[in-house]
Amino acid sequence: LRPAVPADQRLFAWKGVNTPPVNTITHPLIQHFADIASRASLDDSTLIGYGSGLRKFHLFCDIFSIPESERLPASFELLHSFCLWAVAEPSPAEALITGDIPFEPISVRSANKYLDAIRAWHIAQGWPAPLTEERRSQIAWTLRGLEKIQMHKRSRPPRPPVTLHMLAALKSSLDLSDPFEACIWAIASSAFWGLMRFGEATVQSRGKFDPKTHLTRANALFGRDLDGRDYARLDLPAAKTAKPGEIQHIFLVKQNTLCPLDALQNLASVVPALAQAPLFSWRDRQGNHRPMVRDTALAFINGRFTGMGIGTTFGHSFRIGGASFYLSQKVDPEVVRIMGRWRSLAYQVYIRAFEQV
Repeated sequence: LRPAVPADQRLFAWKGVNTPPVNTITHPLIQHFADIASRASLDDSTLIGYGSGLRKFHLFCDIFSIPESERLPASFELLHSFCLWAVAEPSPAEALITGDIPFEPISVRSANKYLDAIRAWHIAQGWPAPLTEERRSQIAWTLRGLEKIQMHKRSRPPRPPVTLHMLAALKSSLDLSDPFEACIWAIASSAFWGLMRFGEATVQSRGKFDPKTHLTRANALFGRDLDGRDYARLDLPAAKTAKPGEIQHIFLVKQNTLCPLDALQNLASVVPALAQAPLFSWRDRQGNHRPMVRDTALAFINGRFTGMGIGTTFGHSFRIGGASFYLSQKVDPEVVRIMGRWRSLAYQVYIRAFEQV
């Protein structure tokens, strides 16, 4: 029912066990037009976000043992319960009630987007929208109250850091001769050791790659310092904290078995490309050269981590993990701030994250 496909394909590839009502006459030409029109209704970035929402919904259903027959079409009661679980961040005092139920809290805003995803899934699969405006208002009422209760907490859960153990586990699960997985490993190791934002190594959607703002193969330079140590320098053509036209540099040095230099060189060997091609890219089975899409990469990594019982990571988890590692090695916090290219007090969040690890 739910094949392992990229996030932007889940809306149409993931099915239910129930048969939807007939929406057109049974003529094959009309049914063909209906199918291609449905698939063209949403753009790539929306499909990717909706795919993430569907994954969250089915995770909830699995945790609470919801039968497949009740997931599509979904009832108001089920969707209301899903939103409560998705947003709730239980306190330690509620441990007796929560037991061993896992929580991955999201914001109310994200919960509403996930409801949009489930609505789109119903329509794409031939079912009516599952919620009326009145029912949607009831859910909004409850979530508003839950948001007020948790006002003293963060608007979003703290990003868990990726640890060396997690990085090693991820690498051991990958086939580095596979173009897609070689690209995943190059991104993961570079983001960790180079304190990179995940969006600096990926794109929002396949058609969004722009060599003026994204890393290309020409932006990766290998060299050796005055002490004879190998390094790589990634020249970011654009960055969140950069001024217009300013190029920021990410320096990577040799590590042991989790080396980002080895990962980049392996990627260049497995996925050869021209200088202006995306640095972090792969080739599909048809031989098409594709930049790595952010949500696709995170969904893949989270799938591996979840399968190993590790949990879920976010885009900043690698950046936080790298900062936490350097701090644990007694690297001066000011040096870590410069390495991570932080220019504001937001850096203190990473210090606190490290203290909590």
